[in-house]
Amino acid sequence: MALRHVLAPLIDFVFPPRCPLCGAAIGSASGLCMECWSTLVIPGEPSCDRCQRPFGDALPAGGTCAPCLAVPPRHSGIAAATLYNEPSRKLVLAFKHGNRIALAPLMAGLMLPKLPHIGEGWLLVPVPLHRWRLWKRGYNQAAELARQIARGTGARLCVDGLERHKRTPSLGSLGKLARKRVLSGAIRANPRRKVCLKGASVVLVDDVLTSGATSDACVSALKRAGVERVVIACFSRVLDEALTV
Repeated sequence: MALRHVLAPLIDFVFPPRCPLCGAAIGSASGLCMECWSTLVIPGEPSCDRCQRPFGDALPAGGTCAPCLAVPPRHSGIAAATLYNEPSRKLVLAFKHGNRIALAPLMAGLMLPKLPHIGEGWLLVPVPLHRWRLWKRGYNQAAELARQIARGTGARLCVDGLERHKRTPSLGSLGKLARKRVLSGAIRANPRRKVCLKGASVVLVDDVLTSGATSDACVSALKRAGVERVVIACFSRVLDEALTV
């Protein structure tokens, strides 16, 4: 670690850091340029007391959104660093499919302020990849985010707390109901980790929360393993209606 800090100025001189979104020169390899920072949308308050869906001026603080009233969630809240727009999509795609693992500290750093109550008493469990997809990609992007969050909070990392033991197709083009059908029975708690999961408070970590089908399957598996509460943490959350508020 110390050697890396000593060599950092030389590395930056030979390979000047660039903004991962626009390519402009920046002062640090772990950030964005000022213009690109301003394009990220950070969820604000007031928000739903159950899922943290931003209300804008539509409802007062402490209220519950219509989706949570219709179907009360089994999780204990959602901590999203950004709302999903074009800049956050580019970061996610570069991180997830472009082998840009070095983006993990930047993305996790934006997630940390949304998790002020997380500490040593919590477990960090990433959304799992099937072993064949993990082998093909070479890394689990959710696990890389969880590692960074563990360093910033002191929470314990349980990288294999969940298993995706059933191979599933890409969910990108599927709707919520189709995703739910595909994921049925695909995710379970790792039998070797049930002792540490039982009674635990867990942060379920992922890069993007889209329809909630994957996180719902993970929460169900964790609850069956005896987990007491689950907070979902993601870098970006798909809430198109919130972008217009």
